[in-house]
Amino acid sequence: MIFFAFVVLTLITSVVLGVTAATQATVTATVTAQNIAVTVDDGSITYGTIGVGSSTDTTTSDLNDSQTVVNEGNVTQNFNIRGQNSTSIGIGWTLASSPATNEYAHRFCTDNCDSSPSWTALTTSPQSLFTGKGVGSSTPFDLQLQAPTTTTDYEEQSVDVTVIAIGG
Repeated sequence: MIFFAFVVLTLITSVVLGVTAATQATVTATVTAQNIAVTVDDGSITYGTIGVGSSTDTTTSDLNDSQTVVNEGNVTQNFNIRGQNSTSIGIGWTLASSPATNEYAHRFCTDNCDSSPSWTALTTSPQSLFTGKGVGSSTPFDLQLQAPTTTTDYEEQSVDVTVIAIGG
């Protein structure tokens, strides 16, 4: 009897109050894929022939060849830089913090490079070059090469430098 009264009461309540359907709302959402991209203008340096134990850099009047990092992505980015052991048809040179026998030094400068440069030795591991560079920004840097103090390899050396873009 109690069950029968409960069913009747439920039916009466449904009729009196009416059955309502749920309403809906839309959340508008958009997304843009992050584009991490970099170029280096002009991207090429010819140090030429230098003496054993000598150095040259891209700020000298002989070269005057600063490089420029350009944020080609669509977000603020940080940039790293790394050097490499040289390659040649001979034995090559090892990248080091200071020149020695068959070891060369490659350095970079990011501030006041023409007037009072502060050179940082490149390594074969990524190091910070610039941080927080906005979309489309361009920032110059310079390079310095120090030849080995002595060498057994007098062939042309490839001493490439790599600039790496990472999200900011």
